[in-house]
Amino acid sequence: MTGEVETTARGPMDVRRVMAALPHRYPMLLIDRVVTLVPNQSIHAIKAVSVNEPFFQGHFPTRPIMPGVLIVEAMAQAAGVLAVESMNLADSGKLVYFMSIDGAKFRTPVEPGCLLDLHVEVTQNRGAICKFSGKALIEGKLAAEANFVAMISDPPKD
Repeated sequence: MTGEVETTARGPMDVRRVMAALPHRYPMLLIDRVVTLVPNQSIHAIKAVSVNEPFFQGHFPTRPIMPGVLIVEAMAQAAGVLAVESMNLADSGKLVYFMSIDGAKFRTPVEPGCLLDLHVEVTQNRGAICKFSGKALIEGKLAAEANFVAMISDPPKD
């Protein structure tokens, strides 16, 4: 996220535009749409949590709860969309690699039927490596939070 800093909010973005930014596909695509995106600054994305998610078959059959690691992954995917859109890399083949997680905390179970509001901000930008702070909310209530680092790079060569 280098060069001139654009601060004009963009959005909404539908799932097709999200898929142009990320290589993830079902069942690992965890962003359904983007509400707003301010390049080089922040993103507000949505994950509609459905009872049909494959992970609910085993986590847990009698009380379905979205695994915390997937909530963090959803925040990381939102950060990926933010990075790719900020650098105009959609459909470029570049990947955003998740490098580290710090301070992950889980406050409220995420159950089927929830709209998971994902709010991610850039906290540090060093070109190809960026730090982010993310929060996942349900109806305004904090469900999870984490700080994480990602790197933008070419995919591995075959």
